[in-house]
Amino acid sequence: MSLGKAARSLIRPVRGVLRSPESVLKRSYAAVSEAKAVLEHELDSIRAAGTWKAERIITSKQGPQINVDGSRGSILNFCANNYLGLSSHPEVVQAGIDALKSYGAGMSSVRFICGTQDLHKDLEKKLAEFHEREDCILYASCFDANAGLFEVLLGPDDAVLSDELNHASIIDGIRLCRAKRLRYKHMDLSDLEIKLKEAQSSRMRLIVTDGVFSMDGDVAPLTGICDLAEQYGAMVFIDECHATGFLGPRGRGTDELLGVMDKVHIINSTLGKALGGAAGGYTVGPKPLIDLLRQRSRPYLFSNALPPPVVGSAIRAVELLLASTEIAQSMTSKTMRFRNKMTQAGFTIAGTSHPICPVMLGDARLASVMADDMLKLGIYVIGFSYPVVPKGKARIRVQISAAHTDEDIDRCVDAFIQTGRKHGVIS
Repeated sequence: MSLGKAARSLIRPVRGVLRSPESVLKRSYAAVSEAKAVLEHELDSIRAAGTWKAERIITSKQGPQINVDGSRGSILNFCANNYLGLSSHPEVVQAGIDALKSYGAGMSSVRFICGTQDLHKDLEKKLAEFHEREDCILYASCFDANAGLFEVLLGPDDAVLSDELNHASIIDGIRLCRAKRLRYKHMDLSDLEIKLKEAQSSRMRLIVTDGVFSMDGDVAPLTGICDLAEQYGAMVFIDECHATGFLGPRGRGTDELLGVMDKVHIINSTLGKALGGAAGGYTVGPKPLIDLLRQRSRPYLFSNALPPPVVGSAIRAVELLLASTEIAQSMTSKTMRFRNKMTQAGFTIAGTSHPICPVMLGDARLASVMADDMLKLGIYVIGFSYPVVPKGKARIRVQISAAHTDEDIDRCVDAFIQTGRKHGVIS
Protein backbone atom coordinates (compact mmCIF):
# COMPACT_ATOMS: atom_id res chain seq x y z
CA MET A 1 0.00 0.00 0.00
CA SER A 2 1.33 3.47 -0.96
CA LEU A 3 1.88 6.08 1.70
CA GLY A 4 -1.05 8.16 0.30
CA LYS A 5 -3.49 5.24 0.43
CA ALA A 6 -2.43 4.43 3.99
CA ALA A 7 -3.02 8.03 5.07
CA ARG A 8 -6.46 8.13 3.44
CA SER A 9 -7.44 4.85 5.17
CA LEU A 10 -6.59 6.41 8.52
CA ILE A 11 -8.43 9.67 7.81
CA ARG A 12 -11.77 8.00 6.94
CA PRO A 13 -12.42 6.55 10.43
CA VAL A 14 -11.27 9.78 12.05
CA ARG A 15 -13.79 11.72 9.97
CA GLY A 16 -16.43 9.18 10.97
CA VAL A 17 -15.65 9.76 14.63
CA LEU A 18 -15.79 13.51 14.15
CA ARG A 19 -19.22 13.25 12.48
CA SER A 20 -20.66 10.76 14.99
CA PRO A 21 -21.95 13.24 17.61
CA GLU A 22 -24.18 14.93 15.00
CA SER A 23 -25.52 11.64 13.68
CA VAL A 24 -26.10 10.33 17.19
CA LEU A 25 -27.97 13.54 18.02
CA LYS A 26 -30.16 13.15 14.92
CA ARG A 27 -30.98 9.56 15.90
CA SER A 28 -31.78 10.74 19.42
CA TYR A 29 -34.15 13.43 18.10
CA ALA A 30 -35.80 10.87 15.84
CA ALA A 31 -36.29 8.46 18.74
CA VAL A 32 -37.85 11.19 20.89
CA SER A 33 -40.10 12.30 18.02
CA GLU A 34 -41.25 8.74 17.43
CA ALA A 35 -41.93 8.22 21.16
CA LYS A 36 -43.92 11.46 21.33
CA ALA A 37 -46.06 10.35 18.38
CA VAL A 38 -46.81 7.04 20.11
CA LEU A 39 -47.70 8.82 23.35
CA GLU A 40 -49.92 11.40 21.61
CA HIS A 41 -51.78 8.59 19.85
CA GLU A 42 -52.43 6.92 23.20
CA LEU A 43 -53.61 10.20 24.71
CA ASP A 44 -55.94 10.82 21.75
CA SER A 45 -57.49 7.38 22.25
CA ILE A 46 -58.18 8.21 25.91
CA ARG A 47 -59.89 11.47 24.91
CA ALA A 48 -61.92 9.73 22.21
CA ALA A 49 -63.14 7.10 24.68
CA GLY A 50 -64.39 9.81 27.03
CA THR A 51 -62.17 8.56 29.87
CA TRP A 52 -59.84 11.57 30.08
CA LYS A 53 -59.26 12.50 33.72
CA ALA A 54 -58.94 16.25 34.17
CA GLU A 55 -57.59 17.59 37.44
CA ARG A 56 -59.69 20.34 38.99
CA ILE A 57 -57.78 22.97 40.92
CA ILE A 58 -58.90 23.55 44.52
CA THR A 59 -57.93 26.96 45.91
CA SER A 60 -58.88 26.37 49.55
CA LYS A 61 -58.25 23.85 52.31
CA GLN A 62 -59.92 20.44 52.09
CA GLY A 63 -63.33 20.25 53.74
CA PRO A 64 -67.07 19.86 53.16
CA GLN A 65 -66.99 23.25 51.43
CA ILE A 66 -64.19 24.18 49.05
CA ASN A 67 -63.27 26.80 46.46
CA VAL A 68 -62.59 25.53 42.94
CA ASP A 69 -60.68 27.43 40.28
CA GLY A 70 -63.13 28.63 37.62
CA SER A 71 -66.20 28.30 39.84
CA ARG A 72 -67.92 31.07 41.74
CA GLY A 73 -68.57 30.87 45.44
CA SER A 74 -68.28 27.94 47.80
CA ILE A 75 -68.68 24.40 46.42
CA LEU A 76 -69.99 21.43 48.42
CA ASN A 77 -67.39 18.68 48.26
CA PHE A 78 -68.80 15.16 47.99
CA CYS A 79 -65.78 13.39 46.54
CA ALA A 80 -63.01 13.45 49.18
CA ASN A 81 -61.82 10.58 51.35
CA ASN A 82 -62.02 13.02 54.27
CA TYR A 83 -64.52 10.71 56.00
CA LEU A 84 -64.41 12.32 59.44
CA GLY A 85 -63.64 15.88 58.41
CA LEU A 86 -60.34 15.77 60.29
CA SER A 87 -58.15 17.16 57.49
CA SER A 88 -59.20 20.68 58.48
CA HIS A 89 -60.01 20.01 62.15
CA PRO A 90 -58.49 22.89 64.19
CA GLU A 91 -56.72 20.58 66.65
CA VAL A 92 -55.29 18.40 63.87
CA VAL A 93 -54.06 21.44 61.95
CA GLN A 94 -52.52 22.98 65.09
CA ALA A 95 -50.74 19.73 65.91
CA GLY A 96 -49.14 19.82 62.46
CA ILE A 97 -48.05 23.44 63.00
CA ASP A 98 -46.58 22.61 66.40
CA ALA A 99 -44.66 19.63 64.98
CA LEU A 100 -43.33 21.79 62.14
CA LYS A 101 -41.99 24.35 64.61
CA SER A 102 -40.51 21.77 67.00
CA TYR A 103 -39.21 19.12 64.59
CA GLY A 104 -38.72 20.90 61.25
CA ALA A 105 -40.08 20.37 57.75
CA GLY A 106 -38.57 16.96 57.10
CA MET A 107 -35.90 14.44 58.02
CA SER A 108 -33.83 14.43 54.81
CA SER A 109 -33.15 10.77 55.46
CA VAL A 110 -34.55 7.28 55.73
CA ARG A 111 -35.55 5.86 59.09
CA PHE A 112 -32.53 3.65 59.85
CA ILE A 113 -29.92 6.30 58.99
CA CYS A 114 -31.04 9.43 60.82
CA GLY A 115 -34.74 9.71 60.02
CA THR A 116 -36.46 8.40 63.16
CA GLN A 117 -37.78 10.86 65.72
CA ASP A 118 -39.64 10.18 68.94
CA LEU A 119 -42.64 11.58 67.04
CA HIS A 120 -42.57 8.58 64.66
CA LYS A 121 -42.36 6.09 67.51
CA ASP A 122 -45.24 7.81 69.31
CA LEU A 123 -47.50 7.53 66.26
CA GLU A 124 -46.59 3.88 65.72
CA LYS A 125 -47.42 3.12 69.34
CA LYS A 126 -50.79 4.88 69.12
CA LEU A 127 -51.74 3.14 65.86
CA ALA A 128 -50.90 -0.27 67.35
CA GLU A 129 -53.06 0.64 70.35
CA PHE A 130 -55.88 1.85 68.11
CA HIS A 131 -55.97 -1.42 66.14
CA GLU A 132 -55.21 -3.53 69.23
CA ARG A 133 -52.18 -5.14 67.59
CA GLU A 134 -48.65 -5.76 68.88
CA ASP A 135 -46.67 -3.32 66.78
CA CYS A 136 -46.75 -0.88 63.86
CA ILE A 137 -44.44 0.37 61.11
CA LEU A 138 -44.95 3.62 59.17
CA TYR A 139 -44.59 4.07 55.40
CA ALA A 140 -44.75 7.04 53.05
CA SER A 141 -48.13 5.74 51.82
CA CYS A 142 -50.32 2.67 52.08
CA PHE A 143 -49.33 1.92 48.49
CA ASP A 144 -45.79 1.57 49.84
CA ALA A 145 -47.02 -0.54 52.76
CA ASN A 146 -48.67 -2.94 50.30
CA ALA A 147 -45.61 -2.88 48.05
CA GLY A 148 -43.33 -3.70 50.98
CA LEU A 149 -45.21 -6.47 52.79
CA PHE A 150 -45.68 -9.53 50.60
CA GLU A 151 -42.14 -9.77 49.25
CA VAL A 152 -40.82 -9.92 52.81
CA LEU A 153 -43.45 -12.23 54.30
CA LEU A 154 -43.92 -14.78 51.53
CA GLY A 155 -41.45 -16.99 49.67
CA PRO A 156 -41.64 -19.59 46.88
CA ASP A 157 -42.91 -22.23 49.32
CA ASP A 158 -45.92 -20.08 50.31
CA ALA A 159 -49.26 -19.19 48.71
CA VAL A 160 -51.24 -15.95 48.55
CA LEU A 161 -54.98 -15.99 47.87
CA SER A 162 -56.24 -12.63 46.64
CA ASP A 163 -59.71 -11.26 45.86
CA GLU A 164 -59.89 -10.47 42.15
CA LEU A 165 -61.00 -6.87 42.80
CA ASN A 166 -58.33 -5.97 45.35
CA HIS A 167 -56.77 -2.52 45.15
CA ALA A 168 -54.07 -1.94 42.54
CA SER A 169 -51.43 -1.50 45.25
CA ILE A 170 -52.21 -4.96 46.63
CA ILE A 171 -51.95 -6.45 43.16
CA ASP A 172 -48.61 -4.73 42.54
CA GLY A 173 -47.29 -5.81 45.95
CA ILE A 174 -48.22 -9.44 45.31
CA ARG A 175 -46.46 -9.32 41.94
CA LEU A 176 -43.20 -8.60 43.77
CA CYS A 177 -43.31 -11.75 45.88
CA ARG A 178 -42.38 -15.25 44.74
CA ALA A 179 -45.27 -17.07 46.39
CA LYS A 180 -47.80 -19.14 44.49
CA ARG A 181 -50.62 -16.78 43.51
CA LEU A 182 -54.25 -17.79 43.48
CA ARG A 183 -57.00 -15.29 42.70
CA TYR A 184 -60.53 -15.98 43.92
CA LYS A 185 -63.78 -14.51 42.61
CA HIS A 186 -64.88 -11.28 44.23
CA MET A 187 -66.14 -11.95 47.77
CA ASP A 188 -66.93 -15.55 46.74
CA LEU A 189 -66.33 -17.81 49.74
CA SER A 190 -66.94 -21.00 47.77
CA ASP A 191 -64.25 -20.10 45.26
CA LEU A 192 -61.92 -19.08 48.09
CA GLU A 193 -62.35 -22.50 49.68
CA ILE A 194 -61.48 -24.18 46.37
CA LYS A 195 -58.30 -22.10 46.18
CA LEU A 196 -57.43 -22.90 49.81
CA LYS A 197 -57.66 -26.59 49.04
CA GLU A 198 -55.29 -26.08 46.10
CA ALA A 199 -52.81 -24.34 48.40
CA GLN A 200 -52.69 -26.95 51.18
CA SER A 201 -49.22 -28.13 50.23
CA SER A 202 -47.79 -24.63 50.73
CA ARG A 203 -45.79 -23.73 53.84
CA MET A 204 -47.85 -20.63 54.64
CA ARG A 205 -51.15 -19.45 53.17
CA LEU A 206 -52.20 -15.80 53.28
CA ILE A 207 -55.71 -14.64 52.37
CA VAL A 208 -55.61 -11.05 51.11
CA THR A 209 -58.60 -8.75 50.76
CA ASP A 210 -59.67 -5.15 50.98
CA GLY A 211 -61.79 -4.64 54.08
CA VAL A 212 -63.91 -2.26 52.01
CA PHE A 213 -63.60 -2.19 48.23
CA SER A 214 -63.13 1.44 47.31
CA MET A 215 -64.92 1.52 43.97
CA ASP A 216 -68.22 -0.02 45.08
CA GLY A 217 -68.17 0.46 48.83
CA ASP A 218 -68.92 -3.20 49.48
CA VAL A 219 -67.62 -4.82 52.66
CA ALA A 220 -65.59 -8.03 52.50
CA PRO A 221 -67.26 -11.11 54.09
CA LEU A 222 -64.63 -11.25 56.81
CA THR A 223 -66.57 -13.58 59.09
CA GLY A 224 -66.64 -16.29 56.44
CA ILE A 225 -63.08 -15.56 55.35
CA CYS A 226 -61.79 -15.94 58.92
CA ASP A 227 -63.75 -19.18 59.38
CA LEU A 228 -62.16 -20.62 56.24
CA ALA A 229 -58.75 -19.39 57.35
CA GLU A 230 -59.08 -21.29 60.63
CA GLN A 231 -60.34 -24.40 58.86
CA TYR A 232 -57.47 -24.49 56.35
CA GLY A 233 -54.66 -23.04 58.47
CA ALA A 234 -54.30 -19.70 56.72
CA MET A 235 -53.53 -16.15 57.87
CA VAL A 236 -55.74 -13.16 57.01
CA PHE A 237 -54.60 -9.77 55.72
CA ILE A 238 -56.90 -6.79 55.13
CA ASP A 239 -56.36 -3.37 53.60
CA GLU A 240 -58.40 -0.94 55.70
CA CYS A 241 -57.89 2.37 53.91
CA HIS A 242 -61.64 2.87 53.48
CA ALA A 243 -62.63 1.64 56.94
CA THR A 244 -60.10 2.86 59.52
CA GLY A 245 -61.54 5.51 61.78
CA PHE A 246 -65.25 5.14 61.12
CA LEU A 247 -66.43 1.54 60.59
CA GLY A 248 -67.35 -0.45 63.69
CA PRO A 249 -68.75 0.79 67.02
CA ARG A 250 -65.43 2.50 67.91
CA GLY A 251 -64.26 3.19 64.37
CA ARG A 252 -61.58 0.50 64.47
CA GLY A 253 -62.50 -0.84 61.04
CA THR A 254 -64.03 -3.74 59.18
CA ASP A 255 -62.68 -6.35 61.59
CA GLU A 256 -64.41 -4.62 64.50
CA LEU A 257 -67.61 -4.11 62.50
CA LEU A 258 -67.83 -7.86 61.84
CA GLY A 259 -66.50 -9.01 65.21
CA VAL A 260 -63.28 -10.66 64.02
CA MET A 261 -60.56 -8.41 65.45
CA ASP A 262 -58.89 -11.43 67.03
CA LYS A 263 -58.93 -13.39 63.76
CA VAL A 264 -57.39 -10.88 61.35
CA HIS A 265 -53.61 -11.11 61.61
CA ILE A 266 -52.21 -8.22 59.51
CA ILE A 267 -53.69 -4.83 58.67
CA ASN A 268 -52.43 -2.19 56.27
CA SER A 269 -54.05 1.22 56.28
CA THR A 270 -53.53 4.90 55.58
CA LEU A 271 -53.15 8.24 57.29
CA GLY A 272 -54.28 9.93 54.08
CA LYS A 273 -58.03 9.47 54.43
CA ALA A 274 -59.94 9.49 57.73
CA LEU A 275 -56.85 9.97 59.94
CA GLY A 276 -56.07 13.56 59.03
CA GLY A 277 -55.96 13.23 55.25
CA ALA A 278 -52.32 14.20 54.70
CA ALA A 279 -50.12 11.26 53.67
CA GLY A 280 -48.57 8.09 54.99
CA GLY A 281 -49.50 4.47 55.51
CA TYR A 282 -48.69 1.70 57.94
CA THR A 283 -48.74 -1.99 58.78
CA VAL A 284 -49.92 -3.32 62.14
CA GLY A 285 -49.56 -6.92 63.21
CA PRO A 286 -47.34 -9.37 65.13
CA LYS A 287 -44.12 -7.84 66.44
CA PRO A 288 -41.81 -10.36 64.69
CA LEU A 289 -43.38 -9.37 61.35
CA ILE A 290 -42.95 -5.65 62.04
CA ASP A 291 -39.34 -6.23 63.13
CA LEU A 292 -38.64 -8.10 59.89
CA LEU A 293 -40.24 -5.37 57.79
CA ARG A 294 -37.90 -2.83 59.40
CA GLN A 295 -34.97 -4.97 58.25
CA ARG A 296 -36.07 -5.94 54.74
CA SER A 297 -39.03 -3.95 53.44
CA ARG A 298 -37.65 -1.97 50.52
CA PRO A 299 -40.14 0.96 50.49
CA TYR A 300 -39.39 1.46 54.20
CA LEU A 301 -35.62 1.15 53.90
CA PHE A 302 -35.27 3.39 50.84
CA SER A 303 -37.88 6.13 51.43
CA ASN A 304 -37.52 9.26 53.53
CA ALA A 305 -39.23 9.25 56.91
CA LEU A 306 -42.68 10.83 57.07
CA PRO A 307 -42.41 14.63 57.56
CA PRO A 308 -42.95 15.75 61.18
CA PRO A 309 -46.01 17.94 60.39
CA VAL A 310 -47.76 14.94 58.83
CA VAL A 311 -46.89 12.78 61.82
CA GLY A 312 -47.99 15.42 64.30
CA SER A 313 -51.37 15.86 62.58
CA ALA A 314 -51.92 12.09 62.44
CA ILE A 315 -51.09 11.66 66.13
CA ARG A 316 -53.75 14.19 67.08
CA ALA A 317 -56.30 12.56 64.75
CA VAL A 318 -55.74 9.16 66.35
CA GLU A 319 -55.91 10.69 69.83
CA LEU A 320 -59.30 12.22 69.03
CA LEU A 321 -60.61 8.82 67.91
CA LEU A 322 -59.16 7.02 70.91
CA ALA A 323 -60.86 9.52 73.22
CA SER A 324 -64.34 9.47 71.67
CA THR A 325 -66.52 7.50 69.23
CA GLU A 326 -68.87 10.41 68.57
CA ILE A 327 -67.42 11.42 65.19
CA ALA A 328 -67.33 7.86 63.86
CA GLN A 329 -70.88 7.11 64.98
CA SER A 330 -72.28 10.14 63.14
CA MET A 331 -71.50 8.57 59.78
CA THR A 332 -74.26 5.96 59.63
CA SER A 333 -77.33 8.21 59.63
CA LYS A 334 -75.81 10.63 57.10
CA THR A 335 -74.81 7.83 54.77
CA MET A 336 -78.26 6.25 54.83
CA ARG A 337 -79.96 9.64 54.31
CA PHE A 338 -78.13 10.06 51.01
CA ARG A 339 -78.54 6.45 49.89
CA ASN A 340 -82.28 6.34 50.65
CA LYS A 341 -83.08 9.67 48.99
CA MET A 342 -81.10 8.80 45.86
CA THR A 343 -82.71 5.36 45.57
CA GLN A 344 -86.17 6.90 45.98
CA ALA A 345 -85.34 9.33 43.17
CA GLY A 346 -84.61 6.41 40.84
CA PHE A 347 -80.82 6.21 40.87
CA THR A 348 -78.88 2.96 41.22
CA ILE A 349 -76.43 3.14 44.14
CA ALA A 350 -73.84 0.39 44.52
CA GLY A 351 -72.83 -1.05 47.87
CA THR A 352 -74.98 -1.12 50.97
CA SER A 353 -74.25 1.05 53.98
CA HIS A 354 -70.75 2.43 53.38
CA PRO A 355 -70.11 6.20 52.96
CA ILE A 356 -68.78 5.43 49.47
CA CYS A 357 -71.99 5.76 47.43
CA PRO A 358 -71.33 5.07 43.71
CA VAL A 359 -74.07 6.44 41.45
CA MET A 360 -73.98 3.84 38.66
CA LEU A 361 -74.28 5.19 35.10
CA GLY A 362 -72.40 2.73 32.88
CA ASP A 363 -71.28 5.19 30.21
CA ALA A 364 -67.93 6.92 30.75
CA ARG A 365 -68.77 10.07 28.80
CA LEU A 366 -72.10 10.43 30.62
CA ALA A 367 -70.38 10.15 34.00
CA SER A 368 -67.89 12.87 33.04
CA VAL A 369 -70.52 15.26 31.61
CA MET A 370 -72.86 14.79 34.56
CA ALA A 371 -70.05 15.50 37.01
CA ASP A 372 -69.29 18.74 35.15
CA ASP A 373 -72.96 19.73 35.31
CA MET A 374 -73.03 18.97 39.03
CA LEU A 375 -70.12 21.37 39.53
CA LYS A 376 -72.13 24.12 37.83
CA LEU A 377 -74.82 23.47 40.45
CA GLY A 378 -72.28 23.84 43.26
CA ILE A 379 -71.56 20.15 43.94
CA TYR A 380 -68.05 18.70 43.54
CA VAL A 381 -68.15 15.07 42.37
CA ILE A 382 -66.01 13.14 39.88
CA GLY A 383 -66.91 10.62 37.18
CA PHE A 384 -65.00 7.35 37.46
CA SER A 385 -64.32 5.28 34.35
CA TYR A 386 -61.87 2.75 32.90
CA PRO A 387 -59.17 1.91 33.94
CA VAL A 388 -60.13 3.02 37.46
CA VAL A 389 -63.25 0.85 37.17
CA PRO A 390 -64.09 -1.90 34.63
CA LYS A 391 -65.39 -0.93 31.20
CA GLY A 392 -69.16 -0.47 31.25
CA LYS A 393 -69.13 0.26 35.00
CA ALA A 394 -68.63 4.04 34.90
CA ARG A 395 -70.11 5.90 37.81
CA ILE A 396 -70.03 9.09 39.84
CA ARG A 397 -68.61 8.18 43.22
CA VAL A 398 -70.09 10.18 46.06
CA GLN A 399 -68.45 10.07 49.48
CA ILE A 400 -70.29 11.18 52.58
CA SER A 401 -68.37 12.89 55.38
CA ALA A 402 -69.17 13.35 59.03
CA ALA A 403 -68.66 17.05 58.34
CA HIS A 404 -71.63 17.18 55.94
CA THR A 405 -74.90 18.51 57.33
CA ASP A 406 -78.32 17.12 56.44
CA GLU A 407 -78.86 20.28 54.38
CA ASP A 408 -75.64 19.60 52.46
CA ILE A 409 -76.80 16.08 51.66
CA ASP A 410 -80.24 17.27 50.52
CA ARG A 411 -78.63 19.87 48.23
CA CYS A 412 -76.47 17.18 46.67
CA VAL A 413 -79.49 14.92 46.06
CA ASP A 414 -81.48 17.79 44.52
CA ALA A 415 -78.57 18.55 42.14
CA PHE A 416 -78.39 14.88 41.13
CA ILE A 417 -82.12 14.83 40.42
CA GLN A 418 -81.89 17.96 38.25
CA THR A 419 -78.86 16.65 36.36
CA GLY A 420 -80.21 13.10 36.10
CA ARG A 421 -83.42 14.31 34.49
CA LYS A 422 -81.48 16.53 32.06
CA HIS A 423 -79.52 13.50 30.80
CA GLY A 424 -82.38 11.01 30.90
CA VAL A 425 -80.93 8.93 33.71
CA ILE A 426 -84.13 9.27 35.76
CA SER A 427 -87.61 10.42 34.78
